[in-house]
Amino acid sequence: MRADAHKDGRRPRWGVRLATALSVLVLGASGVGHVMVSGLNADVNRLDPFHGLTDRPRDTGGVNFLVVGTDRRDKLSHEQRQKYRLGGAPCDCTDTLMLVHLSADHDRASVVSLPRDSYTKLPAHTDAGTGKRHAAVPAKLNSAYAHGGAHLTVSTVEAMTGIHIDHYLEVDFTSFMRTVDVLGGVPVCTDEALKDSHSGLDLPAGRTNLDGGRALQYVRARHLGDGSDLSRMKRQQRFLASVIEKATDSGVLMNPVKLRKVSSAVLQSVRADDGLGTEQMLELGRAMRRFTAESSEFASVPVEDSDFTVPKLGSTVKWDERKAKRLFDALRADRPLTEQKPRRTERADGDSHQAGKADRPATVRIPPSSIRVQVENGTGRAGLAREVEKGLGSTGFDTTGTPTSAASNDVSRTRIAYDPRWDRSAKTLAKALPGAKLVEDAGRGPVMRVTVGEKHHTVRRVRVESSAPSAEPSRPAGDAVKGDEKASCS
Repeated sequence: MRADAHKDGRRPRWGVRLATALSVLVLGASGVGHVMVSGLNADVNRLDPFHGLTDRPRDTGGVNFLVVGTDRRDKLSHEQRQKYRLGGAPCDCTDTLMLVHLSADHDRASVVSLPRDSYTKLPAHTDAGTGKRHAAVPAKLNSAYAHGGAHLTVSTVEAMTGIHIDHYLEVDFTSFMRTVDVLGGVPVCTDEALKDSHSGLDLPAGRTNLDGGRALQYVRARHLGDGSDLSRMKRQQRFLASVIEKATDSGVLMNPVKLRKVSSAVLQSVRADDGLGTEQMLELGRAMRRFTAESSEFASVPVEDSDFTVPKLGSTVKWDERKAKRLFDALRADRPLTEQKPRRTERADGDSHQAGKADRPATVRIPPSSIRVQVENGTGRAGLAREVEKGLGSTGFDTTGTPTSAASNDVSRTRIAYDPRWDRSAKTLAKALPGAKLVEDAGRGPVMRVTVGEKHHTVRRVRVESSAPSAEPSRPAGDAVKGDEKASCS
């Protein structure tokens, strides 16, 4: 029955129920003591979405959250449901799913939208309602929750992305509205008036500060623009960026009283895995002290066909498997999805004159995101290959994430082995490793091999010329942008 409950095309499609969940990450600010966080921990409803899961992806760097929005509205009053057009019965489905990757150094949060209608195969599972065992079956991604709850949703997303999910967060209408209200509203900016009779949205052109109810209408609106889920996801991402910007700019993160008020309002309507407890919240709090809108980045899974018809399923969203793989490879390798600005340090500031030219990125013709690189250590210095690989990854190269040791550990000059068929890509890589020696290796294919030597292993940033070939995107994948670019209002 639950699987049938959301076949009606009129079902509400609310998007940023996840905003409250990500707010929980952002709002775990510094200065909050153990007692306070313990109190917040008690407010969270618990579930175990990982019990019995097997054949899971390998755990990698950083922390991965699966944030889902459900159609629960039982804590809203009758008047609120009427006012904000929340009629009908809940569909017990997930209209929004996002992967949130917190980098290992806790300096970056990458948010990736997963289209709700993505075509997939649900893994073999036991139906949560009937207890009946089912074989793997073609389906839309959002139906996983109806068939097997959080457990099947996690299993399906891990199978599709190859990403190991560390924590699960589930939010609803109530938590979303409470978060926006306790922040004092969230601003959005629109170029033209927006009106949707189905959700009740009626916004003038320009800047508007939305309270919880109007924000809910904004992110639920289905009949704007082309009416597609993909355009709705972009609007939801813009709003989420504004939530982060408002939370970070309003002093909430550094004010324990405000933090307690916001977090308490959010957590009462959140469900999370047992592993996200007091210690994890404190760790997130310490990590988020310097968090800003610029620290976040947003992407959507690259799509090959937004109207892929499947028998018995109808219209689905088919991913671009090659580009999607590159996106998820970047997350697994804990690499940014956007170009990163170099950090200013005391040493850099004191040595700016000498840095000058070296700090300027080299101009290249081939986007580094299209160049696959394997790094190996040809010296006796432990960790040098990892350091070089991290540098190449931060300037956009598609590194394998698994540096190895070379056959010899007495290599003097760094070498780049390449197939002559990919000579332009090799020259691009050489610009990132000034002084490295190019060595032809016919038949090795598109994967370059960097053997790190004692000399010429310093990585220089590169940037793509504006007239560079457009066959491959300059960003790693998913057309990612930073949170301060995505925010609704500048």
